Amino acid sequence: MRRCVLSISPEKTFEVAALGLGGNIGDPPSSMAEALRQLDGREDCRVLAVSKLYSTPPWGKTDQADFFNCCVLVETSLEPEDLLDVCLSIERGMKRVRLERWGPRTIDIDILTYGTREQKTEKLEVPHPRMTDRGFVMMPLADIAPDLLVKGRKVRDWLGGADIAGIKVARRGSQDWWQGA
Repeated sequence: MRRCVLSISPEKTFEVAALGLGGNIGDPPSSMAEALRQLDGREDCRVLAVSKLYSTPPWGKTDQADFFNCCVLVETSLEPEDLLDVCLSIERGMKRVRLERWGPRTIDIDILTYGTREQKTEKLEVPHPRMTDRGFVMMPLADIAPDLLVKGRKVRDWLGGADIAGIKVARRGSQDWWQGA
């Protein structure tokens, strides 16, 4: 992804980050749309592209309702950990409760990539360590960034080997589904 400096704020460097959103409690499409609008409404983030909305079978813990998933590219001046803090704050504001790993949730926002940065800290690992194993990540990410390099391979190539059984487009039509009501 490109690094750019916006002319309105030449002292700030903006990176493009890929985020994955999902949920299976309440109205996940509405929750994800609200989260995207909150991100886009910030001065330090701008939504560049949003994938189609997908319905996906649960992964990891399979005895729960299907999920809705999408991916988004955002341009941000935040450092990765600060972007994570913003995402976690949005989740908390939407009543996300972390009771069990891979369990049901109102919303989940994961940082998948952050520019070309590779880092592993206590708080965050980018690229996301399990993203390439997950069809529910690779399929929507391929909608908006098929040529993005992750761990030395393009997203489209990772998608070719991913398990996409049961994943289907939840809403046909334009990819601006999140900008509605």
